[in-house]
Amino acid sequence: WLEYRTLTVRRRLQHRLDKVLERLHILDGLLVAFLNIDEVIAIIRYEDNPKSALMERFSLTPRQADAILDMKLRHLAKLEEMRIRGEQDELSKERKKLEQLLGSNAKLKKLIIKEIQEDIDKYGDERQSPIVARSESKALSETDLIPSDPVTVVLSEKGWVRAAKGHDVDPSTLNYKSGDQYLASTQGRSNQNILFGDTTGRYYTLAAHSLPSARGQGEPLSGRLSPAPGAIFTSVLEVSDDKQRILIASDAGYGFVGRLGDLITKSRSGKAVIKLPDQARPLFSTQVQDNDQWIAAVSNEGRLLVFPLADLPVMTKGKGNKIISVQGRAKGGDTMLSCCSFSEKDALVIHAGKRSLTLVPADWVHYQGERSRRGSKLPRGFQKVVSLSISRKEKK
Repeated sequence: WLEYRTLTVRRRLQHRLDKVLERLHILDGLLVAFLNIDEVIAIIRYEDNPKSALMERFSLTPRQADAILDMKLRHLAKLEEMRIRGEQDELSKERKKLEQLLGSNAKLKKLIIKEIQEDIDKYGDERQSPIVARSESKALSETDLIPSDPVTVVLSEKGWVRAAKGHDVDPSTLNYKSGDQYLASTQGRSNQNILFGDTTGRYYTLAAHSLPSARGQGEPLSGRLSPAPGAIFTSVLEVSDDKQRILIASDAGYGFVGRLGDLITKSRSGKAVIKLPDQARPLFSTQVQDNDQWIAAVSNEGRLLVFPLADLPVMTKGKGNKIISVQGRAKGGDTMLSCCSFSEKDALVIHAGKRSLTLVPADWVHYQGERSRRGSKLPRGFQKVVSLSISRKEKK
């Protein structure tokens, strides 16, 4: 066993030494690139065979040339001499230590003894193997085997969908098909369901892990789902918690509080959730936070109404109750532009063109009224509302 252990440690040290020598060799090449950065970049950009040109011009080996070419230009331009020389110094010290260990049987034996003693100290306690009764084994479902990785699901105006890894993705900067552009996105996990809403008031469900990668332009939702003729996908939501409340409403001024779990369906045709009056369209559904107590609704005529969240019913589907009164909607008149829930400590932000108006609690209290009223006019200059958002007060 000692012979085997000696051979194993020697192989481990030799493997590490090979890696250190290889990295030092590459760093020598990167240092040459740093000292001649402008000429290196010019060769990469304009030479038909930049590898051969680099090797000939700077006496580089194929491995060094490959290391330079494998770096992105923006990373190549950021090479720093201090960082390269610092890494060289650290690796040179490690190389010297490894070579001393491999070149001396006494030092190698001393290292093996030291490692064995460390293992004794770490694992050499009195061992116990208690007898335990384990529960009956159960077959794992497919979802149990799916990793829980962060993803950003992006929906385009033409109904194309894709999922990008991570939450630090700016969907507006992704590449879209000609005539298409960004519409909406949501952040979730790869083992969660994703909900899509359309203009008919139906919701559809797809697994996040089944969505195409954002490295391409995605796929049309109509290829996986069966929406009604003329229906357009307008919203996307992640299902992080089946009991999570959401505000579901239409521009006709009606709506209700629902739960994400009630929107999930396996049907390709989706699930009818909100019943729309003639010529009405659903608004983008927003989450209702646990500490939310109020609802704010704004019309496109610049009227704002604030009323208690408790006045709006919790339903699984339907038309809902009147949130704000809008007049002349059928003739192209007033409509509800947006509605959302918030807490008594939050501020309302009215977006009107390039201007915005922030209403702190002392301000929005003047717009309180009974549910289904028309609301009060916003100040001049802020009546052509584009959107309504909430500025949440951070919890201490």
